[in-house]
Amino acid sequence: MPLSEHEERILHEIERRFYANDPQRARRLQETTLPRFWARRCRRAAVGFVVGLVVLLVALATTWEVGVLGLALMLVSAVSFTQNARRMGRHGWQAIRAAGPPRQGEALSQTLDRIRRRWGGGGGA
Repeated sequence: MPLSEHEERILHEIERRFYANDPQRARRLQETTLPRFWARRCRRAAVGFVVGLVVLLVALATTWEVGVLGLALMLVSAVSFTQNARRMGRHGWQAIRAAGPPRQGEALSQTLDRIRRRWGGGGGA
């Protein structure tokens, strides 16, 4: 159901006040898309997983109780990563790749092409 004229005016007034009171937050909200938000959460989960792995490996040499905490951190991070990646979906990954700097994408494809040539194909050299 569409908004009435009065409701639209109220909404525009709220928006105008928001931009006037907090321009930095308004700019940040304009620039951030939902796929980028999920990608940022995926990166944090990946970092948490690596930290949990390091804690686990270090703790195995000393005490097993700390190792269990590292394992728990790894588990929570892995679950968080998969949930955020599912929310983002294929469309979100494509939007992030399209919005990212072209140099990163080009460098990644060049690296992958070099790996494919070295390990995967080409026949005999």
